[in-house]
Amino acid sequence: MKNTALSHIHEALGAKMVPFAGYNMPVSYEGVNAEHETVRNAVGVFDVSHMGEFLITGPHALDLIQMVCSNDASKLVDGQAQYSCFPNENGGIVDDLIVYRLDAEKWLLVVNASNIDKDWQWISSKNSMNADMRNLSEDYSLLAIQGPKAVEAMQSLTSVDLSEISFYTFKVADFAGIEHVIISATGYTGSGGFEIYCKNSEVEQVWNQVLEAGADYGIKPVGLAARDTLRLEMGYCLYGNDIDDTTSPLEAGLGWITKFTKNFINSDALLKQKEEGVQRKLVGFQLEERGIPRHGYEIVNDDEQVVGKVTSGTMSPSLNIGIGLGYVPSELSKPGTSIGIQIRKNVVPATVVKLPFYKG
Repeated sequence: MKNTALSHIHEALGAKMVPFAGYNMPVSYEGVNAEHETVRNAVGVFDVSHMGEFLITGPHALDLIQMVCSNDASKLVDGQAQYSCFPNENGGIVDDLIVYRLDAEKWLLVVNASNIDKDWQWISSKNSMNADMRNLSEDYSLLAIQGPKAVEAMQSLTSVDLSEISFYTFKVADFAGIEHVIISATGYTGSGGFEIYCKNSEVEQVWNQVLEAGADYGIKPVGLAARDTLRLEMGYCLYGNDIDDTTSPLEAGLGWITKFTKNFINSDALLKQKEEGVQRKLVGFQLEERGIPRHGYEIVNDDEQVVGKVTSGTMSPSLNIGIGLGYVPSELSKPGTSIGIQIRKNVVPATVVKLPFYKG
C-alpha cells in the first residue's frame, strides 16, 4: 500500500483511512454529509495525490495526444485544459483524463489513480511518433481546494488573480510560497475552486498554508466519500463505475468529448455508432420513495423486467433523495421516463431526470 506525502497528516487528524487504487487514502474525517456541505457552502481541501500525471513533450507530442484521445486537443491554447478519454479498439474506454496544454510542445495528462500503469502502457504502445513521455505520478502531489469561498480564501497565497482562472483554464504561478505551481480550475465537485499540482517535497507546506489561509472561511479537510457524493450530484462519470473498457463514450453521454474532426483510435467505429444511434444510454434517475440506490442494483421497466444496473448511487446530501446513474435501453432514456430500482425485495419507483441533479 502506497502513502501520499500527506498520509501521516490525515492519520494525525483522525481520518478514516481506506485502501484506494493502491494508496492509503482518507475516506472521511468527520462524516460524509458534513464534509459534503462544507464544499457546497464554504471551502474544503482534498488530498488527491494518488492521481497520475504524464508529461508528453517534443514536436510530436500533440500528434500522440490526438491519436490516443477522443477530444480535439488542437483547439487548446497555452493555459487551457480539456476533458477527454482514451478510446480502446473495441468501442470502450481505457480511461478518462484531463489534458493540459503548457505550450505547443509540452502537455500534461492527468489520469485516474487506478489506471496509471494501464494508461502508461496503452499510450506507450501507440507512440509510433516517438513523442517524449515521462511518468511524473510518483513525484507530484495534487490538492483540490473546492467550494464557493475558494477564490476569496486562497487569494492571499498567490500573486495571480484567482478570479481570472476560469473553468478549464490554469496558470503556472507562485502559491503558498512555492514557485511554478500549476493552479487549475478543473474541479470535480460542481462548486468551483482549484487544483494545486506541486512536488511531493512541497505539498506539506502548501497543505498547512491552505488550511491557515482558509481558517476564517470555514475550510476543512474532505475525504473521498464526499468527493463521490459531490461528483454524483453533478452527474460526473467515475471510471470503473459509470465508464469502463466495455462502455462507449457515446453510450455514456460523452459525445461532447468525442470529436470526429480528426482520426483517433477506433474513431471510424465510433462515428458509425453515432450515425446509427446507440442501443443503451447512461441516465440519471431519482427515487420517488425513500431508499438508497447502490452500485450493482438492478434497474427494471414498468413490467419489472431487468433492463440495466445502477452504476453509481447514493442518498444526495444536498437534495435528500436517492439519486443514481445507470445504463438503460435508449427508449427508456428520456427525462420523465418511469423506471424501478430493485432494492432488496422491493422495486422502488424512480424517474429518469436531466443531469446535473444539483443545480447550485
